[in-house]
Amino acid sequence: MNEVLKKMKTRRSCRDFKPDMLPDDILDQITEAGTFAATGRGRQSPIIIQVKDKTLRDELSLMNRKIMGADFDPFYGAPVVLIVLADKEIPTAVYDGSLVMGNLMLAAHSLGVGSCWIHRAREEFESEEGKALLKKLGIEGDYIGIGHCVLGYENSVREAAPRKENYVYKV
Repeated sequence: MNEVLKKMKTRRSCRDFKPDMLPDDILDQITEAGTFAATGRGRQSPIIIQVKDKTLRDELSLMNRKIMGADFDPFYGAPVVLIVLADKEIPTAVYDGSLVMGNLMLAAHSLGVGSCWIHRAREEFESEEGKALLKKLGIEGDYIGIGHCVLGYENSVREAAPRKENYVYKV
């Protein structure tokens, strides 16, 4: 089987991360893969914010947790968070950012790194707190939050669930 197809079939969302930080070269390869995602008309509307700083990572987790109404770390202990945002003015922004997220997760898996797509980025970055955070980071523009790609080494790996019946219709 083709190596890319094999990786697609074996990638799973990780919800149990080791605390070990990823090496910069691995993280940069994953992030770069996100920049090669297809985008509507090649506009490259998304941006990726690479967060390794534990204080900022924990701040994001708290913001996300409040929106979720939960009392646990919604990032499952992952040491790295890649935030994907996209330019609100571009009609394909959500689709573009979603493809970036897919590339990030597939690249991570191909390099032996676990990942999970964590939602509520839209709510985070629509809030005054989220807008202030972007300003503090020197990021200007009107962005919609697409998701958080949390990354780290996996404590455990899950098997794929069987594919549902009638997933594909051939006509």
